[in-house]
Amino acid sequence: MQLPSALAPLRFLPRLCWALLLSLACLLPAQAALAMGVQEFPASPPLNRVLDTADLLSRASIKDLDHRLAALEDDHIQARLVTLRRLDYGLDLGDLGDQLLDRWQGDGKTTADGQLLFLIEAQNNTAAVVVSNDLLDQLPAALLSSTGTSTMGLPLREGARYRQASIDGIDRLASVLRDGQDPGPPQLIERMAVESNVPSRDETQSSNALTWVVVLLTVGTLVPMITWWVFSR
Repeated sequence: MQLPSALAPLRFLPRLCWALLLSLACLLPAQAALAMGVQEFPASPPLNRVLDTADLLSRASIKDLDHRLAALEDDHIQARLVTLRRLDYGLDLGDLGDQLLDRWQGDGKTTADGQLLFLIEAQNNTAAVVVSNDLLDQLPAALLSSTGTSTMGLPLREGARYRQASIDGIDRLASVLRDGQDPGPPQLIERMAVESNVPSRDETQSSNALTWVVVLLTVGTLVPMITWWVFSR
């Protein structure tokens, strides 16, 4: 039986529903794959010091950061930077860092050097810093928290400046390890209001610009009328 012409488009609804379901089925695994937990990382300590899994850094930035992280080996510290798009549901960035340290230290291949890990999550622009237990005397928990939240967090919140956040975090802890001096978190600079060419409300009210506009409109209206009247006589 054929549907009336007015109802003919309804015959396509089952196909449309199936197409939507298939699209959702393909989309959900892709979204889930973006979320990362410790199982998405290698079981052994990676050779690269910068694991840019979120693809946030340029090649030049990775090379620069790798050089800065390598310099910490003079203090017998294996330092790495990890970026990721977003965390698994219910997982904290610091917890992920601790899990990674446990995973890499428990593989039997880790050296006796201390382990230092910088982490950046792109979805919420957050950062965290974790260390192995043998470094807590040199880099206490309060310092690590301040470095992740303030030193690295400020460039992230101000415009997702991932390279700058990484440099600031590495440099702060490198300073503490080098001479014991903590430069502290970045100072919040009071930003002066940017001068604008647009006049304020008070400036507009106090100016005579409106008067000139009225005069010019009046002249522009009267002159053509007077000219027409003179030449039409």
